[in-house]
Amino acid sequence: MQLSRETLSSSSEAVCSSPSVEIGGAVQRPLTLDLAALREFDRASIEPFDLVCFSTGRYIRPMGSYRGVQLRVLLDAAGVRRPDNTDFKRTVFLAHAHDGYAVTFSWHELFNTPIGAQVIIAYECEDRELGIEDGLPVLVSGADTVRAPRHMKRLVRVDAHVLGASHR
Repeated sequence: MQLSRETLSSSSEAVCSSPSVEIGGAVQRPLTLDLAALREFDRASIEPFDLVCFSTGRYIRPMGSYRGVQLRVLLDAAGVRRPDNTDFKRTVFLAHAHDGYAVTFSWHELFNTPIGAQVIIAYECEDRELGIEDGLPVLVSGADTVRAPRHMKRLVRVDAHVLGASHR
């Protein structure tokens, strides 16, 4: 399908004016959440930190205290865990940014370690609302040793993927 520049431009403007996050893939209830919907969930925060490049160790900048909603809360709302099977334990999550950047999390990491409590989709930083120019919505993994690789601006989607059966 060919899209005209006009179509692409109007699509970009729509995305920029009202950012939303989709939760999809292997979930019972796919979600599309705008900022108002994200704010309806319990708020979580992470402490300020220094953003450092993973590859070079170069200091990038200080980051303030982020506030938003835990990713695992949204995944539960979408129905990742099903009472009738344990496939969810083999689930990995692929988070996508607007520019194609992607990062991964495992179910165990988010739901069975302290890391999960500090993985948030942020809509505020330092007591101020984030805007598109700030990267709204921002995915932050606050418990990572080096946070830059999973500090994602303009998160658009998180997909759940169930990995294959074990090989014996």
